[in-house]
Amino acid sequence: MEPPRHLASRLAEAGSVMFIGGLDTGKTTLARRVAAEALAKGRTVAYVDADVGNTTVGPPTCVGLKLMRTRADLESLAVADDLRFVGGITSARLVLQAVTATAVLCEEARLVAELVLIDTDSTVSGVAGETLKYHMTELARPELVVALQRGAELEPIIGMLRRFFSVEVIAVPADPDVIPASPEERAMRRAVRLKEAFAPPLERWRVRPTVFAPTLPVGLDLARLDGMLVGVHDERGRCRGLGRLEYSDGHLRVLTNAGEGMRGLRLGSARIDLDTLELKPVNLREVMFGV
Repeated sequence: MEPPRHLASRLAEAGSVMFIGGLDTGKTTLARRVAAEALAKGRTVAYVDADVGNTTVGPPTCVGLKLMRTRADLESLAVADDLRFVGGITSARLVLQAVTATAVLCEEARLVAELVLIDTDSTVSGVAGETLKYHMTELARPELVVALQRGAELEPIIGMLRRFFSVEVIAVPADPDVIPASPEERAMRRAVRLKEAFAPPLERWRVRPTVFAPTLPVGLDLARLDGMLVGVHDERGRCRGLGRLEYSDGHLRVLTNAGEGMRGLRLGSARIDLDTLELKPVNLREVMFGV
């Protein structure tokens, strides 16, 4: 297997590359290296970050797009040029939302960039991992897939992708220089990104039950939505930022710093505590129908 550090120059000449691998295998490190190589060659690069739990571009719970024309853009990777709301930090529980969000941003990226880099999450085992990576490959349509693995952990996914798609899959060892992060460290990083997403100035906007997707059922006790995470969307379906629903005095409001141009709210699959910046997963069917 070819070491990842030898791949950057080759991958920088491609049209689109998707990176897959488990936790701390070096996906993001390699993607950054490839971006730097491509920028040095004068190419325009789009970075699509589909790792919704450990985001590099934009806030957690969203797939983010960063367009890069200069090295300075690479240094400000956290600031997204476009977002699509997924609603949770585990893509395996929200496969439809995660895959659709990634595919949409990849299509947008192809319109403006010569190289599209797709950084995926660490769900790679079992039915969940295979299902997610199958549909991600099917709809994002990468030219190359780079699989960073320890041992043979990705062999089922690699074999599946080679069998069902014409995509070239390059298997490489996990980057030995990547320092593994503890669950506590990952939670702290996520909290920092959520704090940025809810940075002042925050405003409370009163919202009607008719502005939501999915549509709220008739007779729903709106108090059940208190604390729910939402994506704040504009008239083109783009996510402008995150919001938190608040119910009091018989009214529903959204707390957000992205209210300007707001046309609708997409319900997430989590409640957020803005004091601790913790996300608690919820089942939307249970919230809306009690089942």
